[in-house]
Amino acid sequence: MKNRTIALAGLFQATELVRQAANHGTWSGYAAETCLGSLLAIEADSVEDIYTSPARLRLGVETLVAVLQGDRRYIESLGYAVSIMRLETQFRKNSGMQAHIGAELQAIAKIDDDLQGYQKCDLQAEQIAALYSETISTIAPRIVINGRPQYLQVARTVSWIRTLLFAGLRAAVLWRQTGGGRFSLMFGRKKMLEQAQTLLTG
Repeated sequence: MKNRTIALAGLFQATELVRQAANHGTWSGYAAETCLGSLLAIEADSVEDIYTSPARLRLGVETLVAVLQGDRRYIESLGYAVSIMRLETQFRKNSGMQAHIGAELQAIAKIDDDLQGYQKCDLQAEQIAALYSETISTIAPRIVINGRPQYLQVARTVSWIRTLLFAGLRAAVLWRQTGGGRFSLMFGRKKMLEQAQTLLTG
């Protein structure tokens, strides 16, 4: 249950950041770096290792708790999460695309270490966004992002939105791999809420 909750928190961190970026043109850099890092942690041994620590998923855990409690303010983030889970079902059937993406992400992870901080993250996000366009965006149905045109026309914002959607897909794959599914959400809601609250206080 802990691994499943962490994976779901990773998904909601990504979708809440997408909502922030599309509607406000700004987003939490720290939380977004965690999502970016999850895509590049190809060789990680566990779900927790992929995100380094639950503390780096605080935004995602808080969003998950709010959604599980029925908070309507996060309805947009929930909608993106549902769309990504549907996308994951189709993505799972395409082993060729999975192999191609894995190889490309390994290459992106090795981007020049002389670059530092946001400069390196922005370059990686730009390359991941291009990979997303080439692969994931060809899977139907495509995810439609709602937001303000003045932000959705900014190249850096668009790159990060695509990167975050990609990170959400990575989290949805982890969710499925740890035993998550429609029925575990329907019938395990209370236990998941308890686990998420434990992650927040722990």
